[in-house]
Amino acid sequence: MSVVRSLILFLAVAAALSGCRRAESRSPASTAAQVQPVEVTNVQRRDLSETLNLVGSVAANESATIRPEMSGLVRSIHFEEGQQVQKGQLLLKVEDSELRAQLAQSEASYRLAELNLQRAEQLWQTRSNSLADVDRARSEFASAKSDLELINVRLDRTQIRAPFDGVVGARALSPGDYVTPQAIVTTIDDLSRLKIDFQVPERFVAKVRHGTHFRVRSPALAGAQVEGEVYFTAAVVDRATRSSEVKGYVTGDAAGLKPGMFANVELVLEVRRQVLTVPEGAILTTTRGSQIVMVKEEGGVKTAAFVPVRLGLRAAGVVEIAPLEGDLDETSQIVASGVGALTLFPGAKIEPRPFVEDIGQLSQS
Repeated sequence: MSVVRSLILFLAVAAALSGCRRAESRSPASTAAQVQPVEVTNVQRRDLSETLNLVGSVAANESATIRPEMSGLVRSIHFEEGQQVQKGQLLLKVEDSELRAQLAQSEASYRLAELNLQRAEQLWQTRSNSLADVDRARSEFASAKSDLELINVRLDRTQIRAPFDGVVGARALSPGDYVTPQAIVTTIDDLSRLKIDFQVPERFVAKVRHGTHFRVRSPALAGAQVEGEVYFTAAVVDRATRSSEVKGYVTGDAAGLKPGMFANVELVLEVRRQVLTVPEGAILTTTRGSQIVMVKEEGGVKTAAFVPVRLGLRAAGVVEIAPLEGDLDETSQIVASGVGALTLFPGAKIEPRPFVEDIGQLSQS
C-alpha cells in the first residue's frame, strides 16, 4: 500500500509542475516575447475617384422625323435611303401646278396694282385726283403684294428640304402617293457626335453638373471605352423614379455606337487629388472606430502601433485615410492585410515581410 501511495503522490506532483509550465507559456510576458510575421507596405498618395455606374441610351446629336407641310401628290423624291445629305438639300417635291397657276394670277394682279399706285401718285402731284384715290391705290397694292407673298410661301412648302446635315433613313413614300401633314416621309439623324441619356439617383444629383466627366462602355465597342462630358442636368427630380435626367456628349471616338443602343456609363462624381491610401485589408474596425497598424521601430526592434484613422473614398482595392492622431506619410509602413485575424496588440513584436500584392500597380483614377 505504501508503494501505491508513493506512486500516486509522484504523479500528482508531476501534473502540478506540468500545469505550471503550461500556464507560464500562456502568460502575456511569454506571448510578448513571440514575434508575429506580418505583410507590410508603405502608405501611398494617389488620385482617387468616386464613381457611379449607370445604364444609359445612345442618341444622335440631332434627330428629326420629316413630314410634308402641305397635302398633295408626291411628284418626285430626291434622296436615297441611307444617304448623307446637307442642310437645305431637296428631299421631296409635292405637286404644285395649281399653286403655280395661282402664282401667275397673283403676279398679274400685283403688277396692275403697282401701275395703278404709280398713276395715282402722279395725279396727286398735280392735284388731278383726291387723296382718297391715292389711299385706295396704296391699299390695293399692299393687298396684291401680300397675296403674292402668300402664294410663294405655299409654293415653298411643296419642297421638303433637309433641316440639318445628316443621314436619311428609310422612306415610307413613293412618287404618286398622296400625302398629308401627318404622313412620315423619312427620318434624318446627325451622327457628327453622339449623346448619352441616363438617370442619376437623387442622392447623387448634387454632385453632377455641366462638365462632369464620364466613361462609356458597350459591347459594340469591343471592350474599349470612350470619354464623355455632361452638358445638361434636369432641374427637377422625377417623383416616380426619384432620379434626375442627365445628358452628355461623347467626346471620344465612338465608332460602333449607334443611336438607340444601351451603354454602361461610369460617372465620375468626385476626384480626390493625392490623398493617403492603404489596402482595404489594412483597415481594422473596432468599437472605437477604424484603425491601422503601423510599424514602429525602437532600438532595432519593430513593434505594432495602432493609429486611429478616418476613412474616405474606396476604389481599386484601396481606401483613403486621414490620421486622427499622429502623422502619416509615404514613409510610414503599415501592416497591409489580415489585421483582424492576426494576434496583435500595441507593442507586439512583428517581423515585416513584403506585401504579396503590389498595390502600386493598381490603376489610379
